[in-house]
Amino acid sequence: MARAYSDDLRCKVLQAYERSGVGLEDLAEQFGVSYGFTKKIRRQQLSSGCMERRVQGRHGPPSRVTEAVRTHLREQVHAYPDLTLAELKQGLEHSLQVHLSRTRLWDELRQLGLRRKKNAARQGAG
Repeated sequence: MARAYSDDLRCKVLQAYERSGVGLEDLAEQFGVSYGFTKKIRRQQLSSGCMERRVQGRHGPPSRVTEAVRTHLREQVHAYPDLTLAELKQGLEHSLQVHLSRTRLWDELRQLGLRRKKNAARQGAG
């Protein structure tokens, strides 16, 4: 996977651009980076006023699956291993007011390594 260029390189390119009358295309060739990269960092410098990369924020909304939700799921599955996904989901909504889809609930159970009976109708079968 591609990695970001260091802030040191960004600063060197931008300082060279400010010091010399050389264009961005020539600087790109001189520093061994693409012309698009030099245009991008110059545009970012003009908009933000700093040469270093901006810290990227988290993408998307925060997860509803907190440590409290995980603890609740562990306790429920250990106490009642025959609960269905629908019953687990209903318990979460009632006790913690957390709404998860069935798929997300199943994924979380898998990540926690929790096993449960898959078919409540077959519990009585011997």
